[in-house]
Amino acid sequence: MPELTVSLGERSYPIRIADGLLESAAALPVTGPCLIVTDDNVGPLYAERLKQAIGRSECPLWQMPAGEPEKNLGRFAELLQAMAAHGLSRNATVLALGGGVIGDLAGFAAACYMRGIAFIQIPTSLLAMVDSSVGGKTAVDLDAGKNLVGAFHQPQAVWIDTAVLATLPDREFRAGLAEVVKYGAIADPDFFAWLEQQADALLAKDPEVLAHAIAHCCRQKAGVVARDETEQGERALLNFGHTFGHALEVLGDYGALVHGEAVAIGMHLAAAYSAQQGVAPESDRIRLEQLLSRFGLPTAMPTGVDSEAMLAKMRLDKKAVSGNLRLILWHGIGKAFIADNVDAALLQDSLKSRAGQA
Repeated sequence: MPELTVSLGERSYPIRIADGLLESAAALPVTGPCLIVTDDNVGPLYAERLKQAIGRSECPLWQMPAGEPEKNLGRFAELLQAMAAHGLSRNATVLALGGGVIGDLAGFAAACYMRGIAFIQIPTSLLAMVDSSVGGKTAVDLDAGKNLVGAFHQPQAVWIDTAVLATLPDREFRAGLAEVVKYGAIADPDFFAWLEQQADALLAKDPEVLAHAIAHCCRQKAGVVARDETEQGERALLNFGHTFGHALEVLGDYGALVHGEAVAIGMHLAAAYSAQQGVAPESDRIRLEQLLSRFGLPTAMPTGVDSEAMLAKMRLDKKAVSGNLRLILWHGIGKAFIADNVDAALLQDSLKSRAGQA
């Protein structure tokens, strides 16, 4: 059973990965009263099993509709009211059972309730397992942009049961593979090559191959978070493709693309822009495009996306500095870098060409 640690001194916490781990939930560091937060896709499948495994007679359930459009201030307020109604105190623990939306929302509510209470990430999507459940980023979306309201609030533990991926819809599973690819793209060419070799096994959900991929991604992210918890430097590289992708999600009203699909397109746009600016080889862009396509992920901008509107959303992204565009680009596979003061005109030309508008 792989067990990793996010090393943050007194706030360090374990990441445990195993098939069937949900049945061992009694070992979770649950203190005081607890609340399980989930959605109407995951809750009917796993909430009662988790509650029984914890061994707590009093651990109520709060369930909300599934989907990114639900990760908003309204649901956030509803969850806070529920936490108060259930009498959660300063020593309570929130259990986030679900994908990235649940982890982000529950974590942010835990960060704010009584100025911060404990929470545990129990991710049920591949994307959440390899990325959003680790590192303490919590947030909700605004109409203006994704994850614009949030806080850094580290969990007490990350509990990854790979068996739950059996019930994950195929589209969501493939979307999670985009974040897996990201780890190779930004800093690990050997892992990228391994993904090329193991693509079919990953798509077939081979248990050993899948467990290796999840553990590798978590290990890489744990190291980055330990070195740069609040994204002052290196951690920003984990946003490769995300500035483009978040803009696409907002323009699609958080419904046209799921997050991993938007990130796949965003990574390809970042690689294409890097190649157009002569800072990365075109051959690496092609390798990235081919791998994403093998995983059934989109790489082209959706039809009808306006480049000016997309640029405007990108300016509002959290990674922008004083309105100046700040992107994560690359020098090729495994060599991502932070690009400050990106030329907006050149970027818009690149977006137009990729949208077939030039």
